[in-house]
Amino acid sequence: MDSDEDYMSAVSSEDELMQDDTGDEISGAEDFDDDDFDEPDPDFGLSPKDDKKKKSAHIVSFTVFEPADVQRQQDDMINEVNMILDMSKEDAAILLRHFRWNKERLLEDYMDRPEKVLEAAGLSSKTTTPPKLETIAGFVCDICCEDDEALETFALKCGHRYCVDCYRHYLTQKIRDEGEAARIQCPSDGCGRILDSRSLDLLVTSDLTGRYHELLNRTYVEDKDIFKWCPAPDCPNAIECDVKKKDLDRIVPTVDCRCGARFCFGCPNPDHQPAPCALVKKWLKKCADDSETANWISANTKECPKCNSTIEKNGGCNHMTCRKCKYEFCWMCMGLWSEHGTSWYNCNRFEEKSGAEARDAQAKSRTSLERYLHYYNRYANHEQSAKLDKDIALKTEKKMVQLQTASGMSWIEVQYLNAASQALQTCRQTLKWTYAFAFYLARNNLTEIFEDNQKDLEMAVENLSEMFEKPITELSEPKLKGDIMDKTSYCNNRRVILLDFTAENLAKGNWTFNADLTATSSAAAPPAQQQRR
Repeated sequence: MDSDEDYMSAVSSEDELMQDDTGDEISGAEDFDDDDFDEPDPDFGLSPKDDKKKKSAHIVSFTVFEPADVQRQQDDMINEVNMILDMSKEDAAILLRHFRWNKERLLEDYMDRPEKVLEAAGLSSKTTTPPKLETIAGFVCDICCEDDEALETFALKCGHRYCVDCYRHYLTQKIRDEGEAARIQCPSDGCGRILDSRSLDLLVTSDLTGRYHELLNRTYVEDKDIFKWCPAPDCPNAIECDVKKKDLDRIVPTVDCRCGARFCFGCPNPDHQPAPCALVKKWLKKCADDSETANWISANTKECPKCNSTIEKNGGCNHMTCRKCKYEFCWMCMGLWSEHGTSWYNCNRFEEKSGAEARDAQAKSRTSLERYLHYYNRYANHEQSAKLDKDIALKTEKKMVQLQTASGMSWIEVQYLNAASQALQTCRQTLKWTYAFAFYLARNNLTEIFEDNQKDLEMAVENLSEMFEKPITELSEPKLKGDIMDKTSYCNNRRVILLDFTAENLAKGNWTFNADLTATSSAAAPPAQQQRR
């Protein structure tokens, strides 16, 4: 196993040689080609069938399924059980849903005790006559008491018969109001016979039929632990990922849907790499605690270090210039901006205090609060910057059109702005969660490597953000365009290096996390007069 010094040299240094998946050497992090560190293609996902080699340690295997694919999987399984057990497809479907689509367990249990399996699934019957609509002389509906001679009636194989109108009203309530589909039972009390799809097609109108089959599809996905629906609004796709719940402490399973949504398969949150799901839950709970929200103002408005004018951040870039005194400083650490980008840049690292004051209980409490605020302010800053960058991204197309007009470039030639905008948003999202990760991270010999990688990415993102916000007249210059393209590639590469480093050590159990969630209260400061940058 490599020593820590060797590992730091291999992971953190920009000047060392690296190898891509094919074994080809790539020298200098800024010279990397984008293709070497591509994220999973949102149009295809990353599937064990389609891509047996994982491109990066932080990427998990997954497959995206459209509604037609989901239906096809169900049909194939139903047809197989139908052939093996020699029963109708409708009954095979009910059995599979009862067993949560575990075909192997279904067949094993059915071979051992068929009658009990049928009864448990709601398929025991008194008659084998196929269900159909009938008009029966002298029939009186037990629900509405109608006895019209022309009254249409219906009964499942259990034989409990009701008029079609009452049946339709019952099914409408179940499907439309209750969202039930897979286990709709016979209306008779205590019967338990499950309604099959053929019977439903006889009874309900076409608008309910579509809703019924949609609910059945949802049941299929929700019954399988390795499937989840894409959480994006109006997206009908499902994602298959075989990461188990027991592995979520060492894997962060981020997946991409074809619609462009990027989310964690292990929990209901958006992408939160590199932080594991359990730490994300703890962090969000801590941030939501009333004792911590008192510091919101300090995270969103700050005073100029020179003239004390109150300033509100209104852009993604952390390079701030006071309108009053023209002092240039860093929004994150409030340090002189001219020192950033040098060896003095230490914004991302929390310096622990030592000495006699650490022995004092009140000092310890202050230190704990300071530590939390250090990480929270940086977490919140990247969250706010990502939102501001997203707002700018919405205007990027307009900016690209303006650049075309000003420079005579083609639409393809101005796409570098769109790539830069996407890189800023993605890297901000990652940086945001690195601070939640770092808050719970117990220091060991790998922590400094992590912080160095975090610092490298953060510096690159700030540089790109500053270049991206330049006016159109400057963006049309070839040199700035080249610088933006290089920095965009560099940001993407540094992000992958950071995520691979954390993912590899998470999988190996090399990280140690503390569970100190002690809440420290603080009085909220009054609202301040705000001055924009």
